[in-house]
Amino acid sequence: KFISQSVKSNREKSKIKNTMITVQILFWLALFLVFYTHLGYGILLYTLVKLKELTVKPVKRQLPPDKLLPDVTLFITAFNEEDVVDEKMHNCLKLDYPKDKLHIVWTTDGSNDSTNERLKAWPQATVHFQPLRQGKTAAMTRGMTLVDTPLVVFTDANTMLNREAIREIVLAFEDPGVGCVAGEKRIAVQEKDGAAAGGEGIYWKYESTLKALDARLYSAVGAAGELFAVRRELFTVMEPDTLLDDFILSLRIAMQGYKIAYCTRAYAIESGSADMGEEQKRKVRIAAGGLQSVWRLRELLNPFRYGVLSFQYISHRVLRWSVAPVLLFALLPLNVAILLMGGSPIWYGTILALQVLFYILAMGGYYLSARQIKNKLLFIPYYFLFMNINVMKGVNYLRKMKGTGAWEKAQRTKTESLNQ
Repeated sequence: KFISQSVKSNREKSKIKNTMITVQILFWLALFLVFYTHLGYGILLYTLVKLKELTVKPVKRQLPPDKLLPDVTLFITAFNEEDVVDEKMHNCLKLDYPKDKLHIVWTTDGSNDSTNERLKAWPQATVHFQPLRQGKTAAMTRGMTLVDTPLVVFTDANTMLNREAIREIVLAFEDPGVGCVAGEKRIAVQEKDGAAAGGEGIYWKYESTLKALDARLYSAVGAAGELFAVRRELFTVMEPDTLLDDFILSLRIAMQGYKIAYCTRAYAIESGSADMGEEQKRKVRIAAGGLQSVWRLRELLNPFRYGVLSFQYISHRVLRWSVAPVLLFALLPLNVAILLMGGSPIWYGTILALQVLFYILAMGGYYLSARQIKNKLLFIPYYFLFMNINVMKGVNYLRKMKGTGAWEKAQRTKTESLNQ
């Protein structure tokens, strides 16, 4: 009986030990992947770029004379943009590119405000209107059948481009290996902006740095719809319900063997979301689009076929849109479980304290945001947590989709003219 109890006790101890080891492995794996997704990849990417540029010097290219520049279509997809039509057209006409070679095209999808009436006052613009609203992706596909220039620059109606943007984009296409050029998105942050605009601005500064490093290593991983360009013959028809048309289109071009160049000297300025409720609309849709993209671009998960591009895609996008948010929220309960099972109070107690501090700071950011009090230090953890929560909500958004790419626009902050 004594021996039997001893064996049973040893088995229970062994079972507890094995459980402890399993939980610890899960914890450290989760911690590593969360860190790698949000910071580690950036550190590794910077190191790889510096090593590459020790031996491979970038090629400097020059634009041909104006008379030899290619014709370019500036393609604007719009839905109910009456408030920004005039400002956008003023911005387009100030762009530094030969007027006879820059063709301004608006494809309006189901607009039922005065967008089309306002555009009639601008003879420099060609307007393709369809009363039925089918979403941005369907509008792009419809409009592209009417475009015959070799290069197409996509931009949003509510974003303003810097004067040199088109020339800088065309210069990037002087490299025959470039099939898509991603411009830089910048958020016009004002002193009075809250967590939505302030957090978005900080996020995009970091994101822009990663995109630039990606391009220097091999290729940028996707483009932002505010400003990107493609070679017309590489445009591929996308599924009508595509949520991230810019991302899907640019990466499908990359999957054909072309690179996505990132051009920091061509940028689009956009005001931030009016508040966190409006920003949530954007983030949930983007998260849903990210999950949708992971499935539709699943071939790109094969590093044996796509090499460095697969590594960049998985590190920069897939982890962020799939496992990283789940693992982030799993860290706290895993940490508590390890301490309850007798884990080192020095190591695991310190990490737990740091996690609790992070959530307290995030709640502080939420509190200040709700009262329109600006504090960048607290907005960072709040916006970070906010983004990851909305990735989880993206799953439900996908489930409720009605089969089109139409979505509700988020309201932006009211700013002085963004025109350059």
